[in-house]
Amino acid sequence: MRHRDPDRATHRSTSRPRARTGGDRGTATAETAVVLPVLLVVLAMGVWVLAAVGAQLRCTDAAGVAARAAARGDDAAAVRRAGLAVAPGGAELQVTNTADTVQVVVRAKVRPFGGALAALPALEVSGRAVAAREDRVGA
Repeated sequence: MRHRDPDRATHRSTSRPRARTGGDRGTATAETAVVLPVLLVVLAMGVWVLAAVGAQLRCTDAAGVAARAAARGDDAAAVRRAGLAVAPGGAELQVTNTADTVQVVVRAKVRPFGGALAALPALEVSGRAVAAREDRVGA
C-alpha cells in the first residue's frame, strides 16, 4: 500500500499549467503581419537611396575623367567617350570651355530598382568637375 503525502498532492495541483486566456492568442502573428511589410518598404527605400548615391558618385567620377581629358587637349569625341565610359547608363555629358578652365557636368536619371517600379518618378543625379587647361598653365 502506498503512503499518500498531503503536501505532495497540494504541490501537484499548483504545478499544473494554467489555461491560456483567449485574448492573447495570435498576437505575435498579427504584429508580425503588420510590421513585416513596413520593414520591407524601409529596406527597399534604403537600397534605392544607396543606388542613387552610387549613381551620383559615378557621375562625379565621370565628370572628373572627362574634365582631365579635355584639359589635356583631347578632342571632343575622346572626352565624351572617356566620360561616358565611367558614367551610369543613359547619362548626358556637357563640356564648357573657358579661357583657363574646362567644366564638365554629367547628369543621369536613376529609376528605383532599374525600372522595375517604373511608376515611380526618376531621380536626377549629377556630378561636376572643373580642371585647369594644361595649355594655359603657366602662360
